Amino acid sequence: MQKLVIASNNPGKLREFQFLLQPLGFEVLTQAQLGIEEAEEPHFTFIENALAKARHVSRLSGLPALADDSGICVTALDGAPGVLSARYAGEPKSDQRNNEKLLQDMHGVADRRAHYYCVLVLLHHADDPQPLIAEGEWHGEIAHEERGDGGFGYDPLFWLPELGKMSAELSHDEKHAISHRGKALRVLLEKLKIM
Repeated sequence: MQKLVIASNNPGKLREFQFLLQPLGFEVLTQAQLGIEEAEEPHFTFIENALAKARHVSRLSGLPALADDSGICVTALDGAPGVLSARYAGEPKSDQRNNEKLLQDMHGVADRRAHYYCVLVLLHHADDPQPLIAEGEWHGEIAHEERGDGGFGYDPLFWLPELGKMSAELSHDEKHAISHRGKALRVLLEKLKIM
């Protein structure tokens, strides 16, 4: 079984990656299990932050690393919270405070369109000159109030009109079949097959 370190301490992301990768023969380790602290994320783009996180973890672990940088982009807010999604309401990180801030910022706004965006970067080693990169998007709307107790992050506010549900009301299988991260991971796995 091939070891792969996930460059994240986000419990929601870790659950999703373990759920999706373990059946495929990966022994999924977390950076916390290896005593590796989170990397800085100083960049303005998802791809740059994901690459920085993957290199950081691969360099310190000596193992292949998978990093995800993702967030929610709201059309009426010019793409915010974007790369700042996890820290939208400031430090310490708090899903609840982030959701409250987003609801405040969207108060009275008619255009509720939003999408989740995910970029995954897989490095075979820290200096890998050809990182595998995969992207996924998931379109929906920002609701006027929270609903559902599944998922994490902005899921209680992410309305899916075609399903008539919030992301937080989906089962794990339903979410992974259509989510930004599920889409990106399927693209990444296809790229791994042709290597």
